[in-house]
Amino acid sequence: MTGTAERTPQMSVREFEMIAAAAPETVMLEFISGRLEVKKGADGDHRTVLSLLRRHCLQVAPELDLYQGQGLRVEERREGRARPDAVLVPRGHFAEHGEWAEPAGALMVVEVTAYDPDTDRLIRHGKPIAYGRSGIPVYLLIDRDARTVAVHSNPDRRVHGYRDVHAAKFGEKVLVPGPMDIELDTEILKNHVR
Repeated sequence: MTGTAERTPQMSVREFEMIAAAAPETVMLEFISGRLEVKKGADGDHRTVLSLLRRHCLQVAPELDLYQGQGLRVEERREGRARPDAVLVPRGHFAEHGEWAEPAGALMVVEVTAYDPDTDRLIRHGKPIAYGRSGIPVYLLIDRDARTVAVHSNPDRRVHGYRDVHAAKFGEKVLVPGPMDIELDTEILKNHVR
């Protein structure tokens, strides 16, 4: 999945958008690397982690906002459609954007793993490539399975997604570089895993 080999997409972006528009609100669909993906619903701990992160970001940088559920046009030629768990942007950035916004202006995307067998393939491998090729400065992966926080930075539009990846175990402090330059204390995340 992390190589440069191109696969034939399952459908066109237009076909995907028609399917996604017709899906019930309880189903979140994504289109990553030419594949239709069903995003698992969030549990209470998942939502709590995002709420904690949002409060922390807003305390440090009140001019920013952490949007949840905003769709992004991702990948090198914007042929993918992703719904990160959260997107950090300047306040009001997504006003007048539709369901699928361009990634320009996004400072960081956040994913919190769900207890799902597709997590490894999609969240740990497919999405870092898609987000990095889109030029999003930081991808923050809160991995509840591995009990780690991985900070991907320095996007690489060519192959790997991001040139730098720093992982820390829950309980350690981790620096989120770039536009944020904040330190996250991950101790509280230990309370939100199975």
